[in-house]
Amino acid sequence: MASKRWAFRSSIKASDLTFYRTLSGRAANFAALLSLSVVILAACGFFGMTESIADGQMPRETLTIQSGEKTHTFEVEVARLPQEKSRGLMYRTELPVGTGMLFPYEEPTEIQMWMRNTYISLDMVFIRADGRVHRIAAYTEPMSDDIVSSHGDATGVLEIGGGEASRLGIKAGDLVRHAHFGTASSR
Repeated sequence: MASKRWAFRSSIKASDLTFYRTLSGRAANFAALLSLSVVILAACGFFGMTESIADGQMPRETLTIQSGEKTHTFEVEVARLPQEKSRGLMYRTELPVGTGMLFPYEEPTEIQMWMRNTYISLDMVFIRADGRVHRIAAYTEPMSDDIVSSHGDATGVLEIGGGEASRLGIKAGDLVRHAHFGTASSR
């Protein structure tokens, strides 16, 4: 019996073994190349998505806040799509005075935000459906995963530079004028 096995083994040529080893190596290389291609294509899709919502690429609109006798005007990017809301002001290193981002929501709900990957402190102005400021979360902590809540129903959040609301005297009860709240100025 041993001689038959030996005879079988001896009938395989060294060049045949090299071919099988090479084929195995080629198959392994192919699998590695295929895996790398999938990762690269996935990354292209991810970066393509983020580029479509890159800084400053969202629609810009004017929003005003009536605070007593004073009117404060902001040029805001409007984050309507889920991926725009998810990205928000992440990765920004500055937010010029008089600018911000509005996050409109269709239904009144308790809104919860965070500061993940946000390098600058913000004021989050939570706005009720009637356009009135409900609450201001001032000087939010950059890069924090802590939840910042509206503590009540709201249909929008305006993010502006940290401390800007206090500097301008913006407070709960002030009127936000913007089409989303049905309070746009007729001027």
